[in-house]
Order: sequence, then C-alpha cells, then structure tokens
Amino acid sequence: MTDFAPVHQELVDRVPLRPGARIEEEVVTYDHDGTTLEGFVVHDAAITGAKPAVVVVHDWYGLKDYPKARAHMLARLGFYVFCADVYGQGRRFEREEDCQAEAGKFYGDLPLLRARVGAAYDRVVLDERADNARIAVIGYCFGGSAALEFARTGARLAATVSFHGGLVTHEPADVDKIAGPLLVLTGGADPVVPDAAVAAFQDELRTREDLDWTVTTYAGAPHAFTIVGAPVYRELADLRSWRAMLDLFGETLTV
Repeated sequence: MTDFAPVHQELVDRVPLRPGARIEEEVVTYDHDGTTLEGFVVHDAAITGAKPAVVVVHDWYGLKDYPKARAHMLARLGFYVFCADVYGQGRRFEREEDCQAEAGKFYGDLPLLRARVGAAYDRVVLDERADNARIAVIGYCFGGSAALEFARTGARLAATVSFHGGLVTHEPADVDKIAGPLLVLTGGADPVVPDAAVAAFQDELRTREDLDWTVTTYAGAPHAFTIVGAPVYRELADLRSWRAMLDLFGETLTV
C-alpha cells in the first residue's frame, strides 16, 4: 500500500474504512500512441461484482500522492478508481516552471490532452472490476481542465467533475457531444479562472439547451483550494466541493 505522508494520510482517513473492507492498489502500465503511461488503480476487493468507476486526472505536478490520496478516499466509498497518467511514465515534477512547461504542451494540443484521458478511460472500460456503464471522470487543476475536455469527445460518461480546473472555451461552441452532467467547482478568488472566464464558459454551455450543468463558486477560495498542505488550501471549500461531487455521484453512479 502507498505510504502516504501524514498530510495525505489524514486526507484518506476522512473516509472511514467499511467493516471487512480490503483495499487493494496496483500500478498499471498502458500505452497511448507509442508513449508508455503509468496509471494507478485502487478499489475495495471485498466488494464483489463490477463497481461504479471514477477516472481521476492529476494536477500539473503529474501523478503523485495527492490524486492517489483522493483515489483512496473514493475506493473506501466503494468505487473502482483509475488515476490517469497524462504526462507519461516517470514524468512527475516539482518546480513550478517545469509543471507549467509540461502542462502547456497539452493546453496547446487539446486533441492530445483528450486522447491521454481517453487512454485511461479505455483501460477502465476493459476492466471487469469496473462497471463500464457507470464511469465518471474527475480532475484537479490541470486535471479538471482535462476532464472537461474529455467530456467534449462524447465518451459515455455518467458525470464529469472539475475541481478548480481551467475553463477552456471553444469557438464555435463544442458541447454537442457531452454525455452526462457537468459539475464545475471553482474558487471565487481564483486569478487563474476569473469571473470573466467562468461567465464565458457558462455562455458556451448555454448554447445547448438540454445540457445538464452546474457551476459552483466558493467565496474567497483561490486556485487549487482543495490541495491540503498548500498555502492556498481552504478547508470549507474543500469539504463542500467534495460533498457536491458525492451528491452528483449519488444521482448518477449509485454505489
């Protein structure tokens, strides 16, 4: 099992283990167009049958402990969780300038960003432990943007959730293929995603009258407000946004 640092273990332990739970995890190597990717799977092996599944997309640091801790929280709730690796095997970063450069490659090539999330999604669809009729995609920061971009592909999704992700708009609007509801959780004091960006994103969503979407803005929350241990962390916004996601999953995934 992952030996989390205390700050991330405390995050995992917010969700009590079910009696008799048997949490198992594994590193999964997979491929996209010749690039080796290294994902992370966690689930409760004591729950028999196919489980509702969640694909978790990492922030701009790459697939490190924070998204894995969130995956463990979801696994304790009965979900099969696959942490996607957008960057590629071994590509994990510490310095902000390195993160910006790596994430920028994908923001500059949205079809590639969508395809990298799609590679993880395809892996989940083929796993008999996951119910391929009940798959959600969520992401944090860069991963939130990636989740929203992937939703635009028309993949069969029960829900898509973005935590303080960048809100990329398209001209012309590109929302016709989105399946399942969107939940966008953003900070009211986020300089990366200012009010104008939120308004523009909502205007694009409004071009499709039957699209189910919700945008929730948390007062005083800066960018990356769910990242425990960081100066920008805001506990109330973190807890409320987590509950909002679980409420949506209660409607769409139903563990």
